[in-house]
Amino acid sequence: MKSIKLFLTISICTLVVLTTNAQSTELKIGYTNVDYILSQLPEAKQIESELKSHEEQLGAQLQSKMKEFEGKYKSFMENQETLTPVVRNDQQTDLQTLQTNIQKFQQDAEQSLQQKQVELLKPVYEKIQNAIDEVAKANEFTHIFSNDAGGVPILLYATEQDDISDLVLANLGITSVAAE
Repeated sequence: MKSIKLFLTISICTLVVLTTNAQSTELKIGYTNVDYILSQLPEAKQIESELKSHEEQLGAQLQSKMKEFEGKYKSFMENQETLTPVVRNDQQTDLQTLQTNIQKFQQDAEQSLQQKQVELLKPVYEKIQNAIDEVAKANEFTHIFSNDAGGVPILLYATEQDDISDLVLANLGITSVAAE
């Protein structure tokens, strides 16, 4: 008899706890488009400008290296018949070294541009994430999904009323284009 009462008491307590938890953790889902939010921030134009400037600097250095190669190659082609075999081999080696250096520079420039982009975007993405967190907590969302068009969408269906992008922008002090 005691074990039945104990079992009933534990069962009732468990049922009360589960019912209370179910009521207090009601599922509320929202979504946002981080790319859209980023495009609305004033920092986006500054980042774009800095990336373009960095890309132009790298491009100018590459052009300089290409002109040097083209000049030496043209000179070599015009004079190769009159060059001694030793000088011809030396110039061919120089041209191959220049070409290898150009290819390496192109790879390094691409990596540099990607690193610069990450460096510039990281604090902005952190700022956006903090705003998303604040909006989610303030509006009692339990989950926020991403609806970015930049890849495979994580959200497959939602109503417009669940889109918190404009709330996040408002949290960041930005009036969205759609709200105007």
